[in-house]
Amino acid sequence: MKRNNGRKRANPKATSLSTTEEYQIHTLANGIRIAHKQVPYTQIAHCGIMLDIGSRDELPHQQGLAHFWEHMAFKGTEKRSSYHVINRLENVGGELNAYTTKEKICFHASVLDDHFEKAMDLLADITFHSVFPDKQIERERNVILEEMSMYVDSPEDAIQDDFDQLIFPDHALGSNILGTAETVNSFGREQLYEFINHNIDTERIVVSSVSRLPFSKVIRIAEKYLGGVPHCKTNRERVAPTIYTPVRQERERPIQQAQCAMGQPAYALLDERRLPFFMLVNLLGGPGMNSRFNLSLREKYGFVYSIEANYTPYLDTGFMGIFFGTEKKQLNKSIALIHKELKRIREVPLSTLQLHQTKVQLMGQLAMSEESNMSFMLMMAKSILDTGKVDSLPEIFTEIEQITSGQLQEIAVDLFNEQNFSYLTFLPEE
Repeated sequence: MKRNNGRKRANPKATSLSTTEEYQIHTLANGIRIAHKQVPYTQIAHCGIMLDIGSRDELPHQQGLAHFWEHMAFKGTEKRSSYHVINRLENVGGELNAYTTKEKICFHASVLDDHFEKAMDLLADITFHSVFPDKQIERERNVILEEMSMYVDSPEDAIQDDFDQLIFPDHALGSNILGTAETVNSFGREQLYEFINHNIDTERIVVSSVSRLPFSKVIRIAEKYLGGVPHCKTNRERVAPTIYTPVRQERERPIQQAQCAMGQPAYALLDERRLPFFMLVNLLGGPGMNSRFNLSLREKYGFVYSIEANYTPYLDTGFMGIFFGTEKKQLNKSIALIHKELKRIREVPLSTLQLHQTKVQLMGQLAMSEESNMSFMLMMAKSILDTGKVDSLPEIFTEIEQITSGQLQEIAVDLFNEQNFSYLTFLPEE
């Protein structure tokens, strides 16, 4: 794993069905959407249940509760013990997993397609019929506290969590998904049910599937195990972060290498500048060895082992961060080199060849990521929850092709101004 009572009866509204070349959608009477992509060349079925609930939906005293629910869902249901949950798919060579983000919780499985119905049965069971046994709550509480200690002991992970708090202070987006020791120690069955009942909305749940099974069979199985889930509608309203003020902080830690995070809020998920900005961040510090930061700080000067730039869009805001580790004596030099690259991309527009190469690289990376059926299954669910659709690769490629050098330079001027950056540095203790 990574990072129900009191519900209304289903509304008797009609189902709906839509189809594209890439995927098909069917909506159950209770509002749960079933999204399926049929691929003829695989024997593996990937499926998941994604809920539009995440750590940003927690109240201050609930920090870590969404992640706690993710863990506890595996610890027993109305008809299965934790042992039977674990072994249901493992016994047929399948995999069962889950993760929690700031805005989503997902339970997902991968099995031979002969066992697709077993997977759907189990996913529906742990999502909607977990009973949260007291003994298991105590055990899992200790597991999560150990998980928290593990992240604290990993400075490259800890600095990213702490940096969120600088960018989104006094907001749930800035809170650690794992919560705090104090909040985790306060959780019990009552808190779990209260959080679930307050946030669950069947119209904000997507069941995603990628396999060679026909869509009609996927619908039949989904209806069998999810059709009886009562329709639920939440009155929850997400509040966007408001005022941002750049912050600089240094903290001493028992570490050998200095760690640095720098960045600021960025464009929201539905902002039309999201894709060109993603392309800029990819150019500067994406996974390619030829990123500008990597070529400068690692290949030319040897200051870092790795450096990355990330852009995470949320529904109502976004976040851009640059992260690296280096020797303390090289810290200021490394930051200066990053500033130099940011200045260059603000002031020097990409040439026709550079722009073309940047587009081709991004399109190749996106195509390779979609080659994974499991990745597509998860992306499909998230995209439908966030935008109501899944853009095909040709549609995305067309949008990328239309990006101009002038657009990129305007965005660089807007979001790559170091005066608006926050900085967090972990320094080795003296």
